[in-house]
Amino acid sequence: MMNVLILGSGGREHALAWKIAQSPELNNLYIAPGNAGTALAGENIHLSVTDFEGIYNFIKEKVIGMLIVGPEAPLVEGITDYMKAKLDMQHLIIIGPDKNGAMIEGSKDFAKIFMEKYGIPTAIHKTFEKDQLDQAIDYLEKISPPYVLKADGLAAGKGVIICNSFDQASKELKEMLTEEKFGKASSKVLIEEFMEGIELSAFVLTDGNSYTILPSAKDYKRIGEGDTGLNTGGMGSISPVPFADEEFMRKVESRIIRPTVEGLKQENIRYKGFIFFGLIKRGNDPYVIEYNVRMGDPEAESVIPRIKSDLLEMFIAAGREQLDQYNIELDERFTAAIMLVSGGYPEKYEKGKPIGGLDAVEDGLIFYAGAQRQAGTNEIVTSGGRVLAVTSFGRDLEESLRKSYAGAAKIDFHKMYYRKDLGKDLMQYNN
Repeated sequence: MMNVLILGSGGREHALAWKIAQSPELNNLYIAPGNAGTALAGENIHLSVTDFEGIYNFIKEKVIGMLIVGPEAPLVEGITDYMKAKLDMQHLIIIGPDKNGAMIEGSKDFAKIFMEKYGIPTAIHKTFEKDQLDQAIDYLEKISPPYVLKADGLAAGKGVIICNSFDQASKELKEMLTEEKFGKASSKVLIEEFMEGIELSAFVLTDGNSYTILPSAKDYKRIGEGDTGLNTGGMGSISPVPFADEEFMRKVESRIIRPTVEGLKQENIRYKGFIFFGLIKRGNDPYVIEYNVRMGDPEAESVIPRIKSDLLEMFIAAGREQLDQYNIELDERFTAAIMLVSGGYPEKYEKGKPIGGLDAVEDGLIFYAGAQRQAGTNEIVTSGGRVLAVTSFGRDLEESLRKSYAGAAKIDFHKMYYRKDLGKDLMQYNN
């Protein structure tokens, strides 16, 4: 029996907490800082995910055996290194890489150099720093639109801009490099070739030597239907991905997953945790768009429900470097997660709006993201842009979507919005 602490407060953390709470291996579950949903699975703790000293003291006080790091920021800032440097933390299993490993998400330039070194297929690119604006604009003139501009550092999922014209790209480059559009994250900017194709996400859990492949998913980043409008943290996800058949996933494993895990070993990076591969399918070949060093969100809300195995048991196997002895069992059904967001998101939006209809959703799971229980009234209110996800199972993609949309229609809060076209792009593959 083990005491577990999950860091984070989003839909991903609620999905993790919901699943881990089902494990007979679990003693007590804590989530810091958590949300209204995680409080249903364990106990929320008022701690910031980057308050390393506070987290360390809490782990000591509660005799925590496992730390699961949900978001990327504490990993990039070195929480794993911080804990492992403490003599009384040597017993602690940490699901999340050290600072060196987290660089594959923390710096897009680092990730690209790594991919080139280990022959992992990705887009042609070049990186420019703050004092290289003129060279960056010269580079734009040599390539064809559309142009992909990426902030090198973490920008909460919003640091990628696709420009259709040279003038727009030049303006955005100037804002990113010299006017700190994304703060320090855009002190370096990658200019990439635009890759035409359809995107998907692949995930593994690795113990540093072996790995377990988790279900694939497709998320929807744009706020508007037909993939229009501003980028968001994600408007929903579907799992599995109908076009990612066995042959395609074999290519993903042989060309991308295996060389990545082996490359990390070659770099002497001790990597225990999730690797999220943001992929694009060009023709019938996979290319890496980006790495992430944690489970995806909103992908977690469709992927984790499909894992039939005991997730805590799997994490323990990863901590003990025994994943090669672990066989994951998956639910073959489809899941669709529909994200309900606050009006105005991803720009300005209001908080504190009561959420109604939660008890009316019978044929689906609700994963809370930006939702908290209000002190005093005990009412659940909005506290973020992405408020909650409704996830449903189906024998096929259509059934899972139909159930999730039926559930979403029963929920209501002020200016609630969700995309009504998720999965439409996948119907052609789902015959």
